[in-house]
Amino acid sequence: MIALTRRAALAALAAASFAPLTAEAESGPEIEADVDRALRELYATVPGSEELAARARGVLVMPSVVKGGLIIGGSYGEGALRVGGATEAYYSVAAASIGYQIGVQQTAHALFFMTDPALNRFRTAKGWELGADAEFTVPGDGISLNLDSTSAGKPVIAIVFAQDGLLAGASLEGAKYTRIAR
Repeated sequence: MIALTRRAALAALAAASFAPLTAEAESGPEIEADVDRALRELYATVPGSEELAARARGVLVMPSVVKGGLIIGGSYGEGALRVGGATEAYYSVAAASIGYQIGVQQTAHALFFMTDPALNRFRTAKGWELGADAEFTVPGDGISLNLDSTSAGKPVIAIVFAQDGLLAGASLEGAKYTRIAR
């Protein structure tokens, strides 16, 4: 009887982990409002991020990416690519993973395209994955971005912020970004 209860609990946790991933897609105006809110939060909580955005050729903002998993995990979110401060296109991000992970987490992240070639590769890709040409930054309390010549020379800089929940064993690696119509 105890084994059945544990299995039921694990099944319930797994179902709860993936429930947010089936949320209804947002409209363009909803995504815009979420992106504006996320940028305000980013600029208020991560010193140097507004300067980084001003230097970037384009910024992809994913204001709400929900990740969940129990050994097998997944994540999904929608956002917008802004070039020159204006939205150029909408994108989704999705990832699946297997391995040590448990829990549910909601994060926001921004990808700063620092060079024209990096931005153009992203724009023309049918499905773009965060790879070796991106530097990840996960801000903590009191962290500021070091915009020295080494980090500012990276083609893509990713910042993860606004973390709610707990998910052990997760990262942006393997995430695939795809252009969507809204």
